[in-house]
Amino acid sequence: MKKRLLNGLVSSMLALGLTSPLVFAAQSEITAAPGGYTALTPWGDPDLQGMWSYASLTPLQRPQRLEGREFYTAEEAVDINAQVLEERPITQGVVGDYNIAWYDRGNVSPNLRTSLIVDPPNGRLPLRAETIQRQAEAAVYREEHPADSWLDRTNWVRCISYHGVPPVSTGYNNSYQIVQNPDFVAIYVENIHDVRIIPLDGRPQLHANIRQWNGDSRGHWEGNTLVVETANFSDKTQHRFPSSKNTRAVERYTRVSDELIDYEFTIEDPDVYTSSWTAVRPMPAVADYVIYEYACHEGNYAMFNILRGARVQEQAARDNN
Repeated sequence: MKKRLLNGLVSSMLALGLTSPLVFAAQSEITAAPGGYTALTPWGDPDLQGMWSYASLTPLQRPQRLEGREFYTAEEAVDINAQVLEERPITQGVVGDYNIAWYDRGNVSPNLRTSLIVDPPNGRLPLRAETIQRQAEAAVYREEHPADSWLDRTNWVRCISYHGVPPVSTGYNNSYQIVQNPDFVAIYVENIHDVRIIPLDGRPQLHANIRQWNGDSRGHWEGNTLVVETANFSDKTQHRFPSSKNTRAVERYTRVSDELIDYEFTIEDPDVYTSSWTAVRPMPAVADYVIYEYACHEGNYAMFNILRGARVQEQAARDNN
């Protein structure tokens, strides 16, 4: 399976001219730098290569009940981590649902923050009043029109995209594989098996008329940090937070040890938010992890059953009138 995964990723990179004799170097040079840990590739860039997890039990927004509290206590974090196992033990399940054997939710972030969002300081999304109104209207529509067609379902139910760019973790498949060469960084996203290609050569962003599900990314190095700016999202893109086609994301990847990448992202969108906001999330390495192909469309019986079930319910309602 590891060979199959590697071959698939190499094939994707070959199609874009990404490979070089240096891409899969067996050993990076590790040097001490003024800013701390630095692992360098043979061509001298910081080395981000490996398998990384962005699973987290820390919510994106600080829960209202924790207003004013920036951190959990260590004891609270232990309890939250334990509750996940108690909620869905392996021996217990619900028809149509997963048990704990399938989940990969991670743990509370080691920094013990009560939200991934660190700016604004209240840990909350700085939503415009118009955005809140649009969210309320959309919720009413979903309640009244849950499945008029496949267009009423989310992009993840439709097997188009899942965690998005930047990603917000869910219950499972929260993993990245990163490979790089002097000109590109490639991020293989476990769910739904996207390969995200990030040029490092200073080329301009695509024309604003060219819109993509995961936007258009451009990267550059600032010291030991990979900075990735992404724009040109489609107006059909759905993030795990409110967004629009004008959303702009700035991500920062800094490897701080063999086992950890410090990851930060900032979202800007004046159509949705009153100000930009920033979230941080440590990404630990996951040793011996294997990404299996997420063949979503091939097994997407849910879409057919959701639409068929809605038609049956509608017919039943008509028969009862």
